[in-house]
Amino acid sequence: MERRDIEIFLTLAEELHFARTAERLGVSGARVSQSIKQLERRFGVALFQRTSRQVTLTPVGSALREDVQAGYQRIQEGIAKAVAAGRGFSGTLRVGFSSPLVAEAVMAAAEAFRTRHPGCEVRIREVHLSDAFGALRAGELDLQITELPVRESDLSSGPVLLRDPRMLAVSCRHPFARRDGVTVEDLARDTVLVPAGAPGYLLDTLVPAQAPSGRPIRREHVLTSRQELLTLVGGGAGTAVVG
Repeated sequence: MERRDIEIFLTLAEELHFARTAERLGVSGARVSQSIKQLERRFGVALFQRTSRQVTLTPVGSALREDVQAGYQRIQEGIAKAVAAGRGFSGTLRVGFSSPLVAEAVMAAAEAFRTRHPGCEVRIREVHLSDAFGALRAGELDLQITELPVRESDLSSGPVLLRDPRMLAVSCRHPFARRDGVTVEDLARDTVLVPAGAPGYLLDTLVPAQAPSGRPIRREHVLTSRQELLTLVGGGAGTAVVG
């Protein structure tokens, strides 16, 4: 069996629909039909039962799918490894992230990357905003998904991947907890906890130094994790702008 014929057979066995199989593989419906007919002539037995309403596998077709699937998968993996090695996709890709919002997306992307490039290991670690780019500059990370803006002369930033509306975390005992929303002007009424060590331009984007009226916003720099930050907020130490 040619590799393309195997691919057509396995895809049709999954889709059980000639048009969807052709669309998925980017070939004509005639090519799918021709390939299956050639296989059936070669084996001397029907692999699919066709009616005007549905396509089903015959017992022989089902058995062939079980026998071929595992071997074909190993062939695909071997080819992928060879291609990855030829393209340099081997070794370890180290990825950092600094926002809980992107954690799920990072895991999904890493899984897709591992499937395409099985010869390359992906390692993921969280980065704290108190040292936003230290690991990247030290060569401990190859790339990082982080909050924008990034205005570092020695770093290159890519496009926006996700957008997260800003919320204000407050204690359930705080007066703001009884309101539907707050404004930047309201931030001047209380202390706002911000991550110590984060770039000044990033802090100004998250929590400006002044309210629109000119009143100063008290920003207290705390060196803590996000979980500890929310604990401080719950204890009444201040409010915090979060995703």
